[in-house]
Amino acid sequence: MKKIVLASASLRRQELLRQIGLKFEILIRPVDETLPGGLPPQEAVCELAYRKAKEAADSGKWGIFIGADTVVVHQDKVLGKPTDFSDAIDTLRKLSGSDHLVITGFCVINAATGKTVKTSESTRVFFRHLTDVEIKAYVDSGEPMDKAGSYGIQGLGSVLVDRIEGCYFNVVGLPLAKLALVLKQFGIEVLE
Repeated sequence: MKKIVLASASLRRQELLRQIGLKFEILIRPVDETLPGGLPPQEAVCELAYRKAKEAADSGKWGIFIGADTVVVHQDKVLGKPTDFSDAIDTLRKLSGSDHLVITGFCVINAATGKTVKTSESTRVFFRHLTDVEIKAYVDSGEPMDKAGSYGIQGLGSVLVDRIEGCYFNVVGLPLAKLALVLKQFGIEVLE
């Protein structure tokens, strides 16, 4: 099997790759995450995913490199990771009783050939109405502090979500079905 390298420190992405039986290494290189203003979120996440994969692939290693980036978009505004507890509370109040998009861009690069595929997946997430007590209790759990949009659907944050339209795994951090289709283009069969 070809060597797979994940260019991400995300524990959630690592768990997802293990879930579908992929063996992989992790190689993270610092990248410039500065983007030109006005770039649509789908393009921004693809560009950042590309930079992460490319920087790792350029390290002189051979293999298939995967980079990814996820953003939450609410009312045309990108919501990043919270800066502090107060920011997390503010974000969750905005999301309460409304819907938002979770967009994950990912890039796969063959370091030997330079073959590159960049793509993204979008999932609409609907939050139920949350009380201030629920929001504070969730933020006090610490779970939202390292997550775009200040929540994790795969953990305690699951109780905030009324429903989704699209790929659940995309909200966690990597759209697995789409990734498996892209990996086929690199000669990697997940179901074989």
